[in-house]
Amino acid sequence: MLARVSTYRPSPDNTGAPTEETINRVLGLPGCKGIYYLFGDAQKSMSITLWDSQTSLDDSRQAADKIRSETSAEQHLQVLDVEEFEVLTREIKG
Repeated sequence: MLARVSTYRPSPDNTGAPTEETINRVLGLPGCKGIYYLFGDAQKSMSITLWDSQTSLDDSRQAADKIRSETSAEQHLQVLDVEEFEVLTREIKG
């Protein structure tokens, strides 16, 4: 499993949380296994998308860039960074 982590700075009056439409667009990309959106105290937020393979991650870059760009403009977010990682551990306590 792989992850793409995007870091944002929302406008002061906004968390930048994605809309249902944006979430559905991301989850509709082939190989996408999930999405998390985090908001921190320092007016900084992150999205983490999970991918089933390197091929899916690679193939999604252009579409993800477009979604990120459109969402950032709509939500008044500044994109600070986009990085990709291999997920070495994944456990959720039930």
